[in-house]
Amino acid sequence: MISGAGNPVGGSFTGPAEALETIGDHAYAYSGFHTAANTTNGKTVLDFTTGNYYFVGQLIFNGYTAPSEPTYGDDGTCELKLNNSIIAALKCGTASEVMPSNVKAEIVINPYTKVEVAIKAEGSNSDIGSTVILVGRIYRTRD
Repeated sequence: MISGAGNPVGGSFTGPAEALETIGDHAYAYSGFHTAANTTNGKTVLDFTTGNYYFVGQLIFNGYTAPSEPTYGDDGTCELKLNNSIIAALKCGTASEVMPSNVKAEIVINPYTKVEVAIKAEGSNSDIGSTVILVGRIYRTRD
């Protein structure tokens, strides 16, 4: 089973997707740019279920910033849930710039696991946004 679109026609980047894309033994997901939202549960930016493989890689959370104004940003958090349990909580700070502007977490995801990544900004501002990248390798299981 391949989550997401698999290898798109021509192998070119076709834009952000909330699913894990797999090409051979490599896997990735890009959230796309999401504007700042201060909501109770955050804004879900990746949401998928893995297949008959386990994933070993990195979750990269890029802090909230304004593409047109690099000195403008906001603090934010990123929460990784596996089967509805919080596995990682990451925090970036682009407002005060006393924290890293992006953070990485090494992760392993089991086969047939529901994966959800949500981000949350300290404030709400449509001029700033954040991205999440999931990149790594998959290892097939025996079925």
